[in-house]
Amino acid sequence: MVKKLLHTRYRVHDLEKTISFYKDVLGLQEVRRQTSGRGSQLVFLKAPGSDEEIELCKFDESGPVVVGPDLTHLAFEVDDLDKFAKYAAAQGYPLSDGPHSINGGRIAFIDAPEGYEIELIERGAKS
Repeated sequence: MVKKLLHTRYRVHDLEKTISFYKDVLGLQEVRRQTSGRGSQLVFLKAPGSDEEIELCKFDESGPVVVGPDLTHLAFEVDDLDKFAKYAAAQGYPLSDGPHSINGGRIAFIDAPEGYEIELIERGAKS
């Protein structure tokens, strides 16, 4: 029986550019780096308030990385969507969609390197 989600893997071509985005723009922490048994370069990152990790994988032998539109995304909670959007835009990553009001809060999206989509969620005020 499954106990909990441990990590989600995304394969990338430009590992260092992608790591920089997740660390410098989103503020994730690098947990560890390793090389798999088949030679994949792996980097694990996580958000400060989460246990789950994101695994970035560079394995050129698998061919080109092709990310289909609207196929997958990661969602992160932010305290202040406007403040985050301004910071991300200054880093070269403007919002690609939104913000939109939803369920008392707001959501928006930005595109990470190589076409992966990131959803940003600002929850409404708690009563």
